[in-house]
Amino acid sequence: MAIYALGEYTPQIHPDAYVHPDATVIGDVRIGAFSSVWPQAVLRGDYGRIVVDERTSVQDGTVIHCTEVHPVHIGSSCVIGHNVHIEGATIADDCLIASGSVVLNGSIVEKGAIVGAGAVVSFDGHVRERTMVLGVPARERAGHVVPEQAWAFIVEKYVQNIGLYREKLRRLD
Repeated sequence: MAIYALGEYTPQIHPDAYVHPDATVIGDVRIGAFSSVWPQAVLRGDYGRIVVDERTSVQDGTVIHCTEVHPVHIGSSCVIGHNVHIEGATIADDCLIASGSVVLNGSIVEKGAIVGAGAVVSFDGHVRERTMVLGVPARERAGHVVPEQAWAFIVEKYVQNIGLYREKLRRLD
């Protein structure tokens, strides 16, 4: 597993969390219980703190970074899709940040919101609670209200994957 201290900053990973051996976690990073970080994801807490609360999956190829001014805080029960880039943003609980999207410095994604696949939330962007944003730059989809617990099954699947991978993952080379 590629987990690195950087100076005085050492990642704090809850014993019930899972970091895949091919993920990278550096510096001031905190990962909560039953959260997971998947292959090729990079969480680089060199200029500020990255916090991932409980039951959140950070999927393959995602990059999470921060600045001295903008730390990253990702809430509980979030799905951070494949190849997402989060830079100095705050993501509330129960959010879906879909594959290939970008959420930039100073942005806030409120509880239960969706950032659609490939969308770009620009600097200091704001995604309101239980709304969906799409496009570049991201714009709210009018009239769409995200149902509560809309992706709870995905959150649960990734929590279950922790046990599966701990028990059955084997490197073959």
